[in-house]
Amino acid sequence: MKRRNFITKTSLNTLALGLGINSLANANSKQKTLKLKTSNKPASGPVAICTWEFTQANATAGALLDQGLPALDAVIKGVAVEEENIKNTTVGKGGSPDREGNVTLDACVMDHTGNCGSVMAVENITNVAALARKVMEDTPHVILAGKGAEEFAVQSGFTAEDLLTPETEKAWKEWLKTSDYKPVINIENHDTIGMLGLDKDGNISGACTTSGLAYKMKGRVGDSPVIGSGLFIDNAIGGAAATGMGEEVIKTVGSFLIVELMRNGMSPQEACEEAVSRIVTTNPNHTNFQVAYIAINKEGETGCYCIHPGFKMMKYSNGKNNPIAAGSHLK
Repeated sequence: MKRRNFITKTSLNTLALGLGINSLANANSKQKTLKLKTSNKPASGPVAICTWEFTQANATAGALLDQGLPALDAVIKGVAVEEENIKNTTVGKGGSPDREGNVTLDACVMDHTGNCGSVMAVENITNVAALARKVMEDTPHVILAGKGAEEFAVQSGFTAEDLLTPETEKAWKEWLKTSDYKPVINIENHDTIGMLGLDKDGNISGACTTSGLAYKMKGRVGDSPVIGSGLFIDNAIGGAAATGMGEEVIKTVGSFLIVELMRNGMSPQEACEEAVSRIVTTNPNHTNFQVAYIAINKEGETGCYCIHPGFKMMKYSNGKNNPIAAGSHLK
């Protein structure tokens, strides 16, 4: 008999002898209750949330979760909807280029086991979230960048294609006339899609993918592919994702911070609010940029919060996919 089982059985027998059969029944009942409370399965069923009002992307992930797909599969397929949407100038193909006219993409993924993968400054590959998963599963590394990541993608069966569309090229050439580089709140041309999924087994995974700041300096990388900043998962606690001015998210390791705050007893909503507070209390320039967070815990509870009003989170639960207007630090 295993030592742990022996100790447990001996303790219960002693309890029965000292307190009687009724006490033993009560002890067994308490054990059953404890097992129910610590069950790995979410109380609310599968849940998918994502940054901004990416309705179809989140609905795709949510439906796949309802079908029983693992969270990582669902969120990667969900964000791919926007990576392939050429009308979206902030993610994937059709994303706005850097100052030299090159579209470079960043992405990361993290699964319920704590494994993660990331790609940075990738050209000519559309589905970079799926590529980040390849890095996680098929290489000894966590991060691949630039030409190395692109070459690995082609070797792994991804199709290389020009990510600059006629529409984004035209907009870039128009921008060159003034080269004015001042983000507009909620229209900052870097509306990352970060997505978190809670599957039927109670496991949480996430993906984050973006083309980054429009007309950024060549080589600029924001928070989206940085594990702990743009995305973080701890399957025992929950997960978080960020969007907005990536430089500010990196400074506070925002997504990791939110998960740690939840570990210490905060709800997802409280944790998102505190993470935003960390930014606004240390940066007096916060009125000039947007940062927003989303979060989910093991029970399927969610939260979202931002600096400026106007940010929305999509939430899929129980077959319904609805936008949720986030509260904001500034009114």
